[in-house]
Amino acid sequence: MKFYQMMPKIELHLHLEGAIPYDVLFDLIQKYGGDAEIKSVDDIAKKFVFRDFKHFIELWVWKNKFLREYEDFRLIAKNVALDLKSQNVKYAEIFISPSPFKRLGLSCAGIIEAVSEGFKAAGGIRISIIVDMVRDNGPAEALSTLYEIEEVRRCGIIGIGLGGSENEYPPSLFPELFEKARNMGFKTSVHSGEASGAASVDEAVKLLRPDRIGHCVRAAFDGALLKRIVESNISVELCPISNLRTGSVIAAELYPLDKFVESGINFSINTDDPKMFGNSLVDEYYLIDKKLGFGRSKTVEFILNSISGAWISVEDKKTMREEFEKEIEIIKKNETNCVKS
Repeated sequence: MKFYQMMPKIELHLHLEGAIPYDVLFDLIQKYGGDAEIKSVDDIAKKFVFRDFKHFIELWVWKNKFLREYEDFRLIAKNVALDLKSQNVKYAEIFISPSPFKRLGLSCAGIIEAVSEGFKAAGGIRISIIVDMVRDNGPAEALSTLYEIEEVRRCGIIGIGLGGSENEYPPSLFPELFEKARNMGFKTSVHSGEASGAASVDEAVKLLRPDRIGHCVRAAFDGALLKRIVESNISVELCPISNLRTGSVIAAELYPLDKFVESGINFSINTDDPKMFGNSLVDEYYLIDKKLGFGRSKTVEFILNSISGAWISVEDKKTMREEFEKEIEIIKKNETNCVKS
């Protein structure tokens, strides 16, 4: 565990609202009058125990009740960034879902500006923003959000995502959204194959033509579909522990990472909603090493390969990989010296 804690890392599938440190969320709950079930910070972790994906969505909505002002978003952004820094995460692309907060009189632009300020206040970590269009609000609302965020893309927005209830709001509702986003110069990602089957992933590939797919775990046993994903040059944002927590995969040993490796798909390893699932990238890589049996060398390779899916320039990827490799060699050397001594 200590080895993976020291490793330089990146996150490409992380939701800001699902990564709020417990002490910060507890303070926000108290700020807005408290909650009868939450008497201490420890109660928050107990609250985030899910029966299924539907229950997870319900608790996501519950948590969001305590985000009501721009300052709240500035606060959580800063503390999420600080938390990532403490894990030696060097770069992150973080999903933000601003549209549900319009009902409070908050604008998407105002939320994104506050979040951007929070990230900058943390310092020492590079973070880009992906705006989640929230499929549950429907395609018309998603298009409206797209036009709003174009005005503040200077705040570090690099792309859009499509999360939420995959079964109720399938990819077939959103081709126009993805086409317009591409025309505006945004990268695109879609949550698919998490709560729905391989057919949903197939539909997303054909109709949305995304740059990346989040989760994709239900497509792992469809070899022809995996081949199309490779041929379409689509990267996959894998979130193993998230899929275990929501029941998409029933046991750690059954997570089909081997299928993605064998297919040649470009993938990254991510935490999704770490404070809701009680995980970290350290836990993810430890699981891959020990539970899935890939071992340390292969797991380190996965850490480096995650850089390939990042929405940064080719030159930045090259530089980041070189920096990671240097840092990893130093960590290995120090570890060897400690063992010898």
